[in-house]
Amino acid sequence: MTRTHLSVLALAGLAAATGASAQQPAAPAAAAPKCTAWEVKTMVGPKDSVVTTSELQTTADGKGWTMKLAKGDPIPVRVLATGGDSMVTEAGPFPSVLRPGQTVTTLHNVAHIKGNAMWGTIEAHYAAGDVFKGKTEGTCKK
Repeated sequence: MTRTHLSVLALAGLAAATGASAQQPAAPAAAAPKCTAWEVKTMVGPKDSVVTTSELQTTADGKGWTMKLAKGDPIPVRVLATGGDSMVTEAGPFPSVLRPGQTVTTLHNVAHIKGNAMWGTIEAHYAAGDVFKGKTEGTCKK
């Protein structure tokens, strides 16, 4: 994967600043992604405790991306913006795996990629009004 590739799930402010719309996928990164499957850990706290894992499936055109959590069906992921080594994405709504019985209305991620590594920040907004903020790290699977 080159520096002009993907990322995962984004902060709404950055997406708004770029003028990206949740309804329209952003233009794909300049070069087609070489990695089409990522193992991603979501972490929180001073010791980066892993709270969930997922698999992100990507496509070269930025359309048809999905996130598969430990339980449940694949969740569509929208690419909102790309630039350099960074990408902003969004997903939701979907049932929360961290808070059973609750719904994540939007999951935003800003991610950066270098080689076979991905890292970034994540923010989940819940229907009840709560917000979860954490970090993500990913490794290319294929």
